[in-house]
Amino acid sequence: MRQLYPLLLLTAFLACPAYAQTSPPGPDDPATGAAVAPAGRRDKPSFIPFPIVFSQPETGLGYGLAVLPVWRFGTDTASRKSNARLLAWRTQRNQSLVQLTHNVFTPGERFLLTSEISNYYKFPINYYGYGPSTSRDDKSVIQYKVLIVAERVLRQVRRNLFVGLQYRGTYLRDVQIKENIDEGTPQQRPSLLLRRPAREYEQSTFVSGLGPSVVYDGRDNILSSFRGNYLEVSSFFNGGVLGSDFRFSRFLLDARHFQPLDQQNKTILAVQLVGQFNVGSVPFRELANLGGDKILRGYYDGRYRDRQMLAVQGELRCKLIGRFNGVLFGGLGQVGRTVSELGQNSLKATGGAGVRFQFNRRDRLNIRFDYGVGRGGSSGLYFSIGEAF
Repeated sequence: MRQLYPLLLLTAFLACPAYAQTSPPGPDDPATGAAVAPAGRRDKPSFIPFPIVFSQPETGLGYGLAVLPVWRFGTDTASRKSNARLLAWRTQRNQSLVQLTHNVFTPGERFLLTSEISNYYKFPINYYGYGPSTSRDDKSVIQYKVLIVAERVLRQVRRNLFVGLQYRGTYLRDVQIKENIDEGTPQQRPSLLLRRPAREYEQSTFVSGLGPSVVYDGRDNILSSFRGNYLEVSSFFNGGVLGSDFRFSRFLLDARHFQPLDQQNKTILAVQLVGQFNVGSVPFRELANLGGDKILRGYYDGRYRDRQMLAVQGELRCKLIGRFNGVLFGGLGQVGRTVSELGQNSLKATGGAGVRFQFNRRDRLNIRFDYGVGRGGSSGLYFSIGEAF
């Protein structure tokens, strides 16, 4: 069955390519092969939903609906396009999510606005404890509901450089420890979550943080970049004055580089350095994670978590045929209680390959299928909308 999942996905997307264009196609751009809108015409975004079917290690088989508008304010083609994503899905593990995100460039790129509203309902996950050396035998299943609201407002102070504030609030409730059964044996073991402060899981908790953000975004296209650089340095200060139940500070680093390896942009090298560093009383769900569909694909999302995290990953993106592209990727990363501990244990390594289906050729919006492999027999098949970075 696992081999059939990509076929189910492709069937769903190939059935609706007519919805992919945001306006009638014009002549092709000789550099990118993408359709170019006629000068002076507004792109008309499509809001028609389409079905999705997927499988990931964290969810199993899932199904739902997605709406993916891409648009530009006005007719100034020097301004990059804005995009949004509305998802609603449910999985065979009784996980469900409703999520709305957007990245908006106002006219002239005077402001950059990003936002996320996510509601995870009855969401079971595997919990392995925290630290760089957790064991697969310590896996337990916990379940919770969580609402996430995040907003960032940045103003352009010079070309491609944006400065502003960001806010993030997380409301976690109904945390339950479901089970902890060793594979192959009926023996039950106490969840490692019980070693955390009881305040983190016995009551509803609210984390609320505000902080500055500086972003340099010189990418040619934020959905799937051919060239350019991206650098984000930001922080959140979570405290009682904002109603937060926990006081801690978070510092974020995200650096990316994109470089075409030929004149036709058929082969792209993409690299990313990402870090998260926490100081203070950090609850278990707010710890930095490795794994999932974005950072070190091949490990379960949250397989390794701790107060500090640093990872580097790269992709080689190649044009295949028609709407299909291929990707080879690999990465190294580590978590630790302190920054100095990041270099004291063997690095977590992953590698893999994937296929991209260009759902929207004009705006380079891709549907992503990746298979990643990590150390210790860890692996994962991933579906997502848009690139990993």
